[in-house]
Amino acid sequence: MAKDNKNIKEKKPKFSPYWIYGIILSLFLVFTLFNNSGLDSGNTTNPTQFFNFVKDGEVEKVEIVNRRLAKVYLTKEASQKEIHRKSKPTSFSLSAAQIPNYRFEFGELEIFQNELNKIIEEENLELEPVYLTEENHLADFLIGILPFVLLIGVWIFIMRRMSGGAGGGAGGQIFNIGKSKAKLFDQNTEVKTSFKDVAGLEGAKEEVQEIVDFLKYPEKYTTLGGKIPKGALLVGPPGTGKTLLAKAVAGEAKVPFFSLSGSDFVEMFVGVGASRVRDLFKQAKEKSPSIIFIDEIDAIGRARGKNAMSGSNDERENTLNQLLTEMDGFGTNTNVIVMAATNRADILDKALMRAGRFDRQIFVDLPDVRERKEIFEVHLRPLKKTKDLDTDFLSKQTPGFSGADIANVCNEAALIAARNGKKAVDKQDFLDAVDRIIGGLEKKNKIITPSEKQAVAYHEAGHATVSWMLEHAAPLVKVTIVPRGRSLGAAWYLPEERLIVRPEQMLDEMCAALGGRAAEQVIFNKISTGALSDLEKVTKQARAMVTIYGLSDKVGNLTYYDSGQNEYGFTKPYSEKTAELIDKEISDIIEKQYERAVKLLEANKDKLTELAEVLLEKEVIFKDNLEKIFGKRPFEKEERENLDK
Repeated sequence: MAKDNKNIKEKKPKFSPYWIYGIILSLFLVFTLFNNSGLDSGNTTNPTQFFNFVKDGEVEKVEIVNRRLAKVYLTKEASQKEIHRKSKPTSFSLSAAQIPNYRFEFGELEIFQNELNKIIEEENLELEPVYLTEENHLADFLIGILPFVLLIGVWIFIMRRMSGGAGGGAGGQIFNIGKSKAKLFDQNTEVKTSFKDVAGLEGAKEEVQEIVDFLKYPEKYTTLGGKIPKGALLVGPPGTGKTLLAKAVAGEAKVPFFSLSGSDFVEMFVGVGASRVRDLFKQAKEKSPSIIFIDEIDAIGRARGKNAMSGSNDERENTLNQLLTEMDGFGTNTNVIVMAATNRADILDKALMRAGRFDRQIFVDLPDVRERKEIFEVHLRPLKKTKDLDTDFLSKQTPGFSGADIANVCNEAALIAARNGKKAVDKQDFLDAVDRIIGGLEKKNKIITPSEKQAVAYHEAGHATVSWMLEHAAPLVKVTIVPRGRSLGAAWYLPEERLIVRPEQMLDEMCAALGGRAAEQVIFNKISTGALSDLEKVTKQARAMVTIYGLSDKVGNLTYYDSGQNEYGFTKPYSEKTAELIDKEISDIIEKQYERAVKLLEANKDKLTELAEVLLEKEVIFKDNLEKIFGKRPFEKEERENLDK
């Protein structure tokens, strides 16, 4: 019997807000009916015909209603005429005498009265208009309540839209605006991502795996007196795999996993964010042990008090305050673990970062060459590739690439192979994909004059020549004068992955970057705007040497970099005299490297010209072409050993 009662309760019909919409429509129709018509309405006519009826003596009585409507009653003889025979409509209970033969609306009452009186006098008629005032109580009532009903309907519609309820019968969702929007992943939800799908990130994976193990086997840690961390913050550049790591945790942990974004807490209504935080932790505690994952937590976790215009009642700060209380305050539950991800850890509130809230900060950095190989192997699984594809070579060709970039390379390589009609993805497809991602799409049909093409060729040949002559410059891969993206040409290098950089290495890179403009000066004795990106690069490097790394003899072992601030703000941390010294030192460093590049190119002007001619002929040249012209580099062996390492 209890089971039957339960079923009865489950089948209880829910209130549907579409009833509200039906009521509004019905009220509107009834209002229209009673306002624009009546039970005693006859056939309509117009003032001109009415005045003709009066002249012919066919009108027995005329009633003026509410100073705008005329009801016309004809004489008995006139109503028998064929033209008026259909002018007497039937009604429910009114006698025929009470029903007007015609009705019409007129404009200005005084004009209508003057015209009617004029006809009565001219025809010597005994016709006196009757003036009436009729009140339609139902119409007045509907007019009074209609705005309120419409307001209620619009409010219900907005609430449903904001709460995410779009189907009928979901009336309870109207008041779900303060409920959490977190997606729940548990044993009933199939999550295919596991730690096997996360290549590289060994340190980060080990730390989050420890949290999963604690939830699975808590006695392993509690027997030694250990406590589970309350929070883990994943920090790193975009595309390094922070969210992927969280998906793996959801797939590996056999506990409820709540996932949502930081922006899901933010709403236009005051107090909604804090309410959603409370509801989220309430659900997590009910299903504990559990994990909460907040992606892009910087949406609500920014440092408080930075914006003076927001005031103390800022909605985002209220949401953050509630989150701080839930993570570590009275009544918190230790069986709820909070994971979060951000690439802006520098702007997060200090109270959020302290021990007891986010106990662990897990740094997810860009992968090194070994980790890139593992990531390539993961993303190459679904591709049809050639058997001789070397993943070691691919990993060395993609320094500085994140996991997302590598996934994009694999996808682009497959698309390029399909575009060329191949049955398998080969090495060249991956190289083309890397070029496509770094430099942009090739524009072989771009209109360029012969003089511009020559200038571009010498510019790129200058980069290649100077970098070939310098010991610490990055090894050259290829040079092209085919327009790609916003550039008219490019020189591709394979930079060495260094953990620390020495001054001579930075200076050699700056000199190689200025080789393009130096080549224009040496060959044409004039320069162009083509070196914009090169100048931007060397200026940033020189400024970093002087103001950040303390590598300038004149400025000394000082740094004006503050890790807690991205910008200097309104005041610089040095005097005007020091600013002049910094500017002069930056200029001196750049000009010295430019003169160095000019001297190198003047000493090898014939080889520079030969290289540019080959580049104009083939449009794309590789390392082999440079070896034919310049011979092997004296430090080639040392570079090869570093790359192999």
